[in-house]
Amino acid sequence: MRSDEMDQKFTSNEEPLSDLLRKAAAGLLQLPDFQRGWVWDDAHIVSLLASISHSYPIGAVMTLRTGNPEVKFRPRPIEGVKLDQPQEPEFMLLDGQQRMTSLYLALHSSDPVPTRDSRGRDARRHYYASIDACIDPFADREDDGIVSVPEDRRITSDFGRQIDLDLSTREAEIEVGHFPLDIVLDGNETMDWQMAFLSDGPGERDERLDKWKRFVEAVVKPFTSYQVPAIELAKSTPKEAVCQVFEKVNTGGVSLTVFELLTATFAADNVNLRDDWNRRKSKFDDSPVLARFEATDFLQIVTLLATLEERRSHIAGGHEGDRAPAVSCKRKDVLRLTLADYEKWADIATDAVRRAVPFLHSESIFAAWDLPYTTQLVPLASILAVLGPEAEGIGLTQRLRRWYWCGVFGEMYGGATETRFANDLQDVVDWVQHGGPTPRTITASQFQASRLLTLRTRNSAAYKGLYALQMQHGGRDFRTGKPIDVHAYFDDSIDIHHIFPKKWCTDNGIESDVADSVVNKTAIDARTNKIIGGDAPRRYLARLEERDGIEPAELNAIVRSHGVDPMALRRDDFTAFFAQRFEYLVAQIEEAMGKPANRSKDGDDNPFTADSDSLEHAVTSP
Repeated sequence: MRSDEMDQKFTSNEEPLSDLLRKAAAGLLQLPDFQRGWVWDDAHIVSLLASISHSYPIGAVMTLRTGNPEVKFRPRPIEGVKLDQPQEPEFMLLDGQQRMTSLYLALHSSDPVPTRDSRGRDARRHYYASIDACIDPFADREDDGIVSVPEDRRITSDFGRQIDLDLSTREAEIEVGHFPLDIVLDGNETMDWQMAFLSDGPGERDERLDKWKRFVEAVVKPFTSYQVPAIELAKSTPKEAVCQVFEKVNTGGVSLTVFELLTATFAADNVNLRDDWNRRKSKFDDSPVLARFEATDFLQIVTLLATLEERRSHIAGGHEGDRAPAVSCKRKDVLRLTLADYEKWADIATDAVRRAVPFLHSESIFAAWDLPYTTQLVPLASILAVLGPEAEGIGLTQRLRRWYWCGVFGEMYGGATETRFANDLQDVVDWVQHGGPTPRTITASQFQASRLLTLRTRNSAAYKGLYALQMQHGGRDFRTGKPIDVHAYFDDSIDIHHIFPKKWCTDNGIESDVADSVVNKTAIDARTNKIIGGDAPRRYLARLEERDGIEPAELNAIVRSHGVDPMALRRDDFTAFFAQRFEYLVAQIEEAMGKPANRSKDGDDNPFTADSDSLEHAVTSP
């Protein structure tokens, strides 16, 4: 037999539900601390209990046998379990948390079960089985057989004045024949309840005995003999495999992140990664541009820096480059991050993220919703961390700026990006420090001029990039004439709006795809946009001049600061305006990328370019 056949990765069998819950109660089965709180509502719990009472399958659970020193997670008991002292678990529950938690609380705990009602409100419930309904072959087990009652075990109506069902005492339970499911797996408690029911229950004794026998067969035995399919992962399972397996089997609708898994790993060394991240994140709170920067992004930066140092160390020790460890921030590499590496690089990474803010502000990117790619913060901060203060020099900044905009307008960070992050860090550092080859992100990036026609919303990084470039190139507010800097951006609620208003375009037969393209938009403050309204440009320009006392020549200069021909606006000449501004925006992009945009062979990228030698002779109607 081959060794790989002997090295079994998992076993699959069935385990009594009662044994699983006993293990949970003893702390032998616990949750890894990356598992989040259970979220099942009351209806789900009733349905789960009804399924077990019918011996229907409820799905498998997956556990990980503990003992692997490379896979150490901080454990926590299943909710509702009360341990006198910390207990080292034998198994970690990877899949089935919500089912096992619901079942433990409903069947193995006398405390009310925290859940949510049908309106999503917090509730605390106890669960019963109606003897009469459960032995009635025509009754619905889920609707009638399993009964959910409030914490005080009373169901009321008329704003609490009328008690419809009272199960607050053992005598009351017996009287109406409702068996408490929180004792169904406790043989002694069930026997006591049985004796009380046979002695004091409603009806004749023979009738009660017959009912009880039928109820035991219909409900009690299915619970006490219920077998749960159980998959047990071997303790040799590596950490990254645990993470991947959990994501594949998780049915709770809440995805696991490497941050949560690493948090559980570091917790085994009494380091609270979540608290550490919250302290670092508080340093970013005064920078709106970092509002969407997440813990996982931060860990990728730390991992890039740690793996870069490891690679450089191997090369310095005489190893050839192709044999040295790779620079990487893929999931498996983040999960391999040691506490020592984190503590070494976390402060440097934090400082680098903060230093990314003035760079972004210099490019007129002030808020997270205007950031073309949040993901590009990872290589940007990593590069700044390695370059240190050297990155503040104008020469290096110009190169860094070119790399940044090639990534944006080449739309290079929209898919799987970890490999690009690693390449960027090495390529850009080598390029700016040692005159190495042009970074691959720059050489691979391309911008097709006709792409301007399809940039219509903030969903595109290039759309947001053009918005920033327009502000950076000195775009002034139409009404105030002030340059749009970080203060004006926030004080005046600057946003991107139509130049030829949407209503005017609709009224004049301009196709919506053209009217809504970024060519017909620019940065305008909220008050100015209200003044513009839906009027023709010549009308709103005249209104701005009259209301704010702006000289026509000055307003023309303001309009030109947005790359717009003021004469085309004053003539309401959409065709001439669009043709000219299309070329202006293409030129802006070419300047930022340091390379020409791609044009179609027949030169029809710009839909309103005339056949004449000059845009001055463009036709006046689309």
